[in-house]
Amino acid sequence: MRYFVLFLALVMTSARLCAAPVNFDSTKPGALPAGWLAGITGPGQPQWAVTPDPSAPSAPHVLKQSGEVASQSYPWCVKTNISLKNGFVQVKFKSVSGKEDQAGGVVWRWQNGDNYYIARGNALEDNIILFRTEHGERKELHRVPMKVAPNQWHTLRVDFYGSHVTVTFDGQKAMDWDDEVFTKAGAAGVWTKADSVMLFDDFQCDVDP
Repeated sequence: MRYFVLFLALVMTSARLCAAPVNFDSTKPGALPAGWLAGITGPGQPQWAVTPDPSAPSAPHVLKQSGEVASQSYPWCVKTNISLKNGFVQVKFKSVSGKEDQAGGVVWRWQNGDNYYIARGNALEDNIILFRTEHGERKELHRVPMKVAPNQWHTLRVDFYGSHVTVTFDGQKAMDWDDEVFTKAGAAGVWTKADSVMLFDDFQCDVDP
């Protein structure tokens, strides 16, 4: 009974940590929010940090990735004090610049820097793509054409339950898909690619009821 109560308390704590939106305003500029981990899949040195931005949906701060890394490298920043198996992850993002890519999105069921799911929008390609990164190799699962305007804030949301995934972009369903590779609970966070300079705000996730 004691272990069950402890387990239930941990689940409820994880849910509370996850359910509250993260607007990064309580974090000092130049730092990462408490409980977040930044890294990269592939070579390079990403530059993740909270920074002021007057355009932020929840001003004054955003989370920014500004490091220019190799074309096949993928910076990520995840909230490690939560663990989700079924639920949703959502973020508002804005593409600032990038000659090779202007891609930003969310990750979920993140096991480590080489194993996780991604959904992202690209302002140079005008599409939404679902990926799986396994053993450090990124594989495209599905894509749909959608307008992703640069220098504008967009909302990307992923709902996931079991093998099923639903991706929504600016309130419009982009795709449904099924994949059974990553079934365990994991962290959730945000993601970019190559020379993409991206801003993120109002990050939110929650466990499935």
